[in-house]
Amino acid sequence: MAEEAPDLMLKGIHVVDFSQYLAGAGVSRMLAELGADITKVEIGPVGDGGRLLPVLKDQRSGFFIQHNRGKKSLALNWERDEALEIARDLAAKADVVLENFGTAETLRSRGLDYESIRVRNPSVIYLSVSAFGRTGPWANKPGFDFIAQAASGLMHMTGSPDEPPGVVWSAIADNNAAVHGFAGLGYALFHREKTGQGQFLDLAMVDCMFHHHEIALQAWHLSDGEFVPERMGRHHQLVFPVGLFQGPQKHLALLALDFQWENVCRAMDRIDLLTDPRYADISDRAKRQNELIPLIEDWMATFDTDEDLLEHLEEYRVPASPVLSPIDAIDHPHFAAREMVRWVEDPIHGSVPIPGFPWKFSTNDQLPDLVAPLLGEHNADILMTKLGYSIEQVQELSDAG
Repeated sequence: MAEEAPDLMLKGIHVVDFSQYLAGAGVSRMLAELGADITKVEIGPVGDGGRLLPVLKDQRSGFFIQHNRGKKSLALNWERDEALEIARDLAAKADVVLENFGTAETLRSRGLDYESIRVRNPSVIYLSVSAFGRTGPWANKPGFDFIAQAASGLMHMTGSPDEPPGVVWSAIADNNAAVHGFAGLGYALFHREKTGQGQFLDLAMVDCMFHHHEIALQAWHLSDGEFVPERMGRHHQLVFPVGLFQGPQKHLALLALDFQWENVCRAMDRIDLLTDPRYADISDRAKRQNELIPLIEDWMATFDTDEDLLEHLEEYRVPASPVLSPIDAIDHPHFAAREMVRWVEDPIHGSVPIPGFPWKFSTNDQLPDLVAPLLGEHNADILMTKLGYSIEQVQELSDAG
């Protein structure tokens, strides 16, 4: 459960979370990091499907541990009217209600949709996260992260031109939607603070992914179709040098915009490239990248190690980086200094590494230690403290299943 500390930004904000897996669970996990009180409503007898995702050890999922820390679990049998009434009563008292079911009908049919809840709780902020949103022709289409990637156009642009579309296997659509949802709730809470008004937030994973097209749409339009957003492989089609280059040992990422091209030339001791009219600007260099790539990689090969090369590039302020694996990052001093690899204590697994919190708030520099709940672990606590049930009423409900 969330550590009670007076300086946590969201202390006192009560969230009723009907979400499962990642897109919604990621939102409430970030809220919990800042002190929000999260009641995670799970459908018994299994609960959140994320509890079953690998890697499982002693029947406890590392996935669930990471994405559900700091939440209180209330397990309800949704086949019973009493359980649904409990869920409705909790939502009636919540600051925020969160869900990520595949269709709106799942909660509407149970009186847990926004329109039903706002009757009893006009100031509620209700966030609905789904693959395709609650409006439009695809509103009821089932989907997960991978599906949103495909529909957004980003998968079409991922990979090499001579190969099928590539996939980012890190739930980028789920995680991206979670961050968008987290941000949206912050503004909705700020709006309510000023006006007293609650509202409904409709968030689609595919919209969040489509939002990443920083150049594709307008470049295609303004070039009269000359530029077509396609898979580019290791190097950008419009700007150069922007891509992956073979270093002495492994591939390295390098990105130099127009004002940094001089830095690259000086680092290579090739001032002649700076004055060569064939490479006058970033577009000219992109058109002739097949000439420049081997030239740059041949120069890179003169270094003994990637580290030597990267240190040299840094001296000339050329943006470059090794291509780290997640395991590399665990032991990297920069990630350690930024506290981006956190070792959290789990009652079953002991120390478990997870990604750290990316926001570095000066007033919340010490994050609480949070633990993921067991299924139904907080049933009695939630019913008694949130809804005023007696211990006898709690026992009666438990006995009834």
